[in-house]
Amino acid sequence: MALSRLPLGYCANVHPAQTFADLLSGLDRFTVPVMRRVGRPLGAGLWLAQPVVDEVLATPHGPARLADEMTRRGLTAYTFNAFPYGDFHAARVKENVYLPDWTTAERLAYTERCATVLSGLLPEGGEGSISTLPIGFKGFDNQPGFLQAAERLTDCALTLARLAAENGRVIRVAIEPEPFCLLETTEETIEFFHVLWGVAAARGAEEAVREHIGVCYDVCHQAVEFEDPAACVVALDRAGVRVNKVQVSCAVELTHPSDNRAGRDALRQFVEPRYLHQVFARLRDGRTVGAVDLTPEFLNDPGPEFKSAEVWRVHFHVPVDAERLGPLGTTRSALVPALAAVAALSYAPHIEVETYTWSVMPGQGASDLVTGLTNEIEATQKIMNGLG
Repeated sequence: MALSRLPLGYCANVHPAQTFADLLSGLDRFTVPVMRRVGRPLGAGLWLAQPVVDEVLATPHGPARLADEMTRRGLTAYTFNAFPYGDFHAARVKENVYLPDWTTAERLAYTERCATVLSGLLPEGGEGSISTLPIGFKGFDNQPGFLQAAERLTDCALTLARLAAENGRVIRVAIEPEPFCLLETTEETIEFFHVLWGVAAARGAEEAVREHIGVCYDVCHQAVEFEDPAACVVALDRAGVRVNKVQVSCAVELTHPSDNRAGRDALRQFVEPRYLHQVFARLRDGRTVGAVDLTPEFLNDPGPEFKSAEVWRVHFHVPVDAERLGPLGTTRSALVPALAAVAALSYAPHIEVETYTWSVMPGQGASDLVTGLTNEIEATQKIMNGLG
């Protein structure tokens, strides 16, 4: 097979949008100018927060209107990000981004409503994808249960199967593993899918689940876990778990932390109050240890294992064209093997760039966001072209 030939794009969760007007404003201010800069068609990886998707569906012919707005701008949309449910640009998001989780009726309804809108944007016979959270967050006192989440996802698969039968447009959900979540490693992800398939089989819905529920492979997330990118994709494929979507992203890396004073000082600039930035360290014996967030307290006293580690990696999405950030490195080296493994699959998952942290990135902000997003698209397209 080969990599997807659909127009490469970026995830629009980088733009605040709590209304339909906000959504269109982001397209006009950023997405269309990026498309003009790259000089070729661009995919818009839309994020419709719960108030926005409700507004679209409450408007007469709302999905058709959105489709017209996209066409008028020369944009296509084949993938949504339905991970953040509410205000992803609030002053403090952190662990709230994992609510509501996949045990709730709210998460199911939101995802199905996103599918209804996306279906209205796809061409006849088209395929769409919707990325979503990894079931729930391990840090909550009441963690979500696998069985109840599997029931909700089976309900979702049956809805998507009915939608496909009605209009010929196949939409697949893509569960996105992330550090400190119920699904964070490839092994945990495969374990959950065996549970999911068992629940679905008991309801006569295994075929629908295998067709419509899979994984979103975020390169940054698995790199933070120190997982081998190609091995992740191969393991999922061998287990029968479909990779429905790939998010091209990079994490921050600090090598030799005990001796790298400049790097530790630079890392302090990445402490910020909005998003959760999980930290993992690889120890000299090959084990990994983790901290739930990058905080001043952690940096002041990370503990003996972190202090003696070979390398730290931080879940802070940084530009995918950046090899280094001053004294800090990035996990950009994971992109080529990850995409090469994806290219070897027997099908072509959707691909998008996802760097949502521009507004909180040290020395960045939104002042030159068009240039930054353009550089990311061009760098990713160059890698994809090199892989054929």
